[in-house]
Amino acid sequence: MRKLIIYILFLTITTSYSQELNLPVFTQYLADNNFVVSPTFAGIGDNLKIRANGLTQWVGIKGAPDNQSVYADFRIADRSGVGVSFYNDKNGNTLQTGAKFSFAHHLILDYYSKQYLSLGISYNINNFRIDIDNFNTGYENPVVDPFITDDRRTSNNNFDVGALYRNHGFYLSFNVNNLLPKNFNEAIRQMEPRLLLNYQIYSGYTFRGPKKSGLEFEPSVFYQMFSSDKRSSTDLNFKFRKYNRYEDYFWGGISYRFLNDQFLKPLNIGPMVGFKKSIFYFGYAYQVTTNGLSGYNSGTHVVTIGLEFLQGISNCPCTQSPVHN
Repeated sequence: MRKLIIYILFLTITTSYSQELNLPVFTQYLADNNFVVSPTFAGIGDNLKIRANGLTQWVGIKGAPDNQSVYADFRIADRSGVGVSFYNDKNGNTLQTGAKFSFAHHLILDYYSKQYLSLGISYNINNFRIDIDNFNTGYENPVVDPFITDDRRTSNNNFDVGALYRNHGFYLSFNVNNLLPKNFNEAIRQMEPRLLLNYQIYSGYTFRGPKKSGLEFEPSVFYQMFSSDKRSSTDLNFKFRKYNRYEDYFWGGISYRFLNDQFLKPLNIGPMVGFKKSIFYFGYAYQVTTNGLSGYNSGTHVVTIGLEFLQGISNCPCTQSPVHN
């Protein structure tokens, strides 16, 4: 029991810090929504794209993190795109809500070899508070801390910037998140990290299967490093899609996440499945916890529901969806 408590405290504190460092990223971006990772993907495609995600972590552990988010992006003119995201995140008795407003501009580096460069920026606002209404006395908590007299509500503003390079099926994005240090004066929060800066690299390659098979394969990698303490992690992913003549498809894949100093000790590993039918999209991902908490929970579940409509093909190839048939 003592070992379990230590695990929970460590992982809860880590996740709590990462809430303000960046919205926790699991496998939402693999549900055909790269905009989760970087603002540079805003406006790439022929539709207004909306994705709603529901994430429940460590099912079976009381007070485990729970997250809901909505992402939407669409093209404006031929070479630019805008996007917005909203989220609600609960981790024990800490509650956070936030929003991002993004803009991206897409350039043609070479028309004939299909090389494109995208630049993006996001403005972020994050609201934090403690759910003091959930505090109560009992066997586990016989006394409420007398210093807790309000919900410690605060707001932070920040910016992300990124660049994306594409060449046929290859893509490479680099993001710098939370450019500004956190500024607060409350004595209760002096022990929290002020340096929120973190870096993300997302890269992959999409290639087709045998001719007329309708198959498409996409290996990818996602790397994140926090500047404050140099912690870093990597996701190794593999997906496939199977298209029909109407551009509908189903897909499946697997993701493997690990700390970069512990490659053979994954944090999570699990499958993903989903489909797109006309304007409707559905995805489901499951991650098995492989650390000391594995015996006390049934894993992490992510459900994605999406819509793609208001089709309008761009005159610029730098924002057009690829043709799969």
